[in-house]
Amino acid sequence: MRYEIKGDNLPVVICELENGEKMITESGAMSWMSPNMKMETSSNGGVGKVFGRMMSGERMFQNIYTAINGTGTIAFASSFPGSIQAYEISPGNELIVQKSGFLASEAGVNLSVHFQKKLGAGFFGGEGFIMQRLSGQGIAFVEIDGSIIEYNLQQGQQIIIDTGYLAAMSATCSMEIQTVPGIKNVLFGGEGLFNTVVTGPGKVVLQTLPISNVAAAIRPFIPTGN
Repeated sequence: MRYEIKGDNLPVVICELENGEKMITESGAMSWMSPNMKMETSSNGGVGKVFGRMMSGERMFQNIYTAINGTGTIAFASSFPGSIQAYEISPGNELIVQKSGFLASEAGVNLSVHFQKKLGAGFFGGEGFIMQRLSGQGIAFVEIDGSIIEYNLQQGQQIIIDTGYLAAMSATCSMEIQTVPGIKNVLFGGEGLFNTVVTGPGKVVLQTLPISNVAAAIRPFIPTGN
């Protein structure tokens, strides 16, 4: 499989598949394709995997596209202005991504739900509780809201992140929720009650324009019904 990412901040990834190669994606993610791409809708696993994808914010079923009778082309566009990033997934090199971050992948990549070990991360961290785990073998394409910033954390090294800015992290990283200290900071700081603390070792992928922040910014300008 060969690919090219185009489109600047409105990106699309265009994949060229050899005869018999397959791509997996969520339903509705395909933008255009050559006529020899065969689509099959599948649960791509048992009931547990279907439920896990539903819990992580993804569709219950996935589409599998196969190139038949020669080389095929298929494209997947981002659903929000930002970036598309390609990651090589392999045993020991798994990735945890935000809900709805998965765009498409080679057939050898498995998508499952990832729960934070500490329940506080779920109840107070909002988007941090249920994430997606990418495992298996192959290239996966991940949607990033806005621009992408990456850090490589050493063992025990930490980074404090405002909720919503964490796009992905290596499965070797750990995450917990930290309360913003000080009553004055909480009441007047304007940064919310909690921060996400990620501890290395591993890669941390940040995004500069969380869709949740955009929604909050435009909400006051949306007319309400009488």
